[in-house]
Order: sequence, then structure tokens, then C-alpha cells
Amino acid sequence: MNQPAISAIATDEAAQYLTVNLGNEEYGVDILAVREIRGWTAVTRIPQAPSYVLGVLNLRGAIVPVLDLRLRFGLTREEYTATTVCVIVMVAGRQFGIVVDAVSDVVEVAPGSVRPVPDMGTTVDTEYLKGLTSVGERMVLLLDVDRLLQPQDAQMLEAALASPEAKAVA
Repeated sequence: MNQPAISAIATDEAAQYLTVNLGNEEYGVDILAVREIRGWTAVTRIPQAPSYVLGVLNLRGAIVPVLDLRLRFGLTREEYTATTVCVIVMVAGRQFGIVVDAVSDVVEVAPGSVRPVPDMGTTVDTEYLKGLTSVGERMVLLLDVDRLLQPQDAQMLEAALASPEAKAVA
């Protein structure tokens, strides 16, 4: 029995991306997923969390897991500075924070300007990327925020939140 082909709905509208820096590379986060940009503050560590999960923070009553994007991508952790920020994003009804070196600006990306990510030339596993685009003279890697916090990690964090062993970390 033949199944009808499912086609994606194409749009001619440009998408907006918040550009953030991680080392010498620039990444784009879909602006529709961004809820808030906060300066770095200490978080409460969660026992037995993956190394890239720094802990959780209380965001107006909501407990939000915070990931260090450098560690998530297998890069070395850098000291947090005055430009280090935590971008709060919403994915599938769940908020989480991603710590980045700095925030740059918001750029518009036309759908036709997004190119596939080559398997080499970036320090990040391509499973976390939607594609790449040129913005002026800059190359921006477009993040797939849906893949940053895996479902099993979210479940583990929820289970660990009941633990009395949590402690603040800067």
C-alpha cells in the first residue's frame, strides 16, 4: 500500500536568529525559542547530572535546568566573565538555559540562504545544527535547540530535583 508523501510547508518569510558567541564561532538560536537573556548567576548543582548540565536556577518560581554550551559541544570550559550570559529557551513546553560566552545581535535569515552543515570544519557535532548561513562577512551556525537537552537528561533532572544533596555553584 502506497503512503502519500508528506511535504514540509515552505515559507518565504525570513526567520530571525539571536546570534551568540562560543569561542571563535558564532551560533544562531531561533528567536521564537528565546524567552530571556540573563547575566550569569550561580546555579544549584544537581547530583549525578551530565557534566554539561551545570544545575538549575529558580526563574520566577520555575525550576530551569542550565547547560554550559561549551561542555555540551565537547569544548573546554572557560572562566565566566562579565559577557557570559544564560539564554533561556523554550523547547517542547520546557524551559532551559544555555550558557554562552556572549550575545551578539539578532539577524534575519532568508530560508534560501541556509546551507547544510559540512561534516568537517566545525568544533561542534553536527547533530546540534540545523544549517549554516552567511551574514555579511560572518558565518553563522544555526543551532537546533530541540536537540540540546535530550529527553533522558530532562527525566534524570526531574528525578534528581528531589535530592537534598543540591548545592550552589558559581
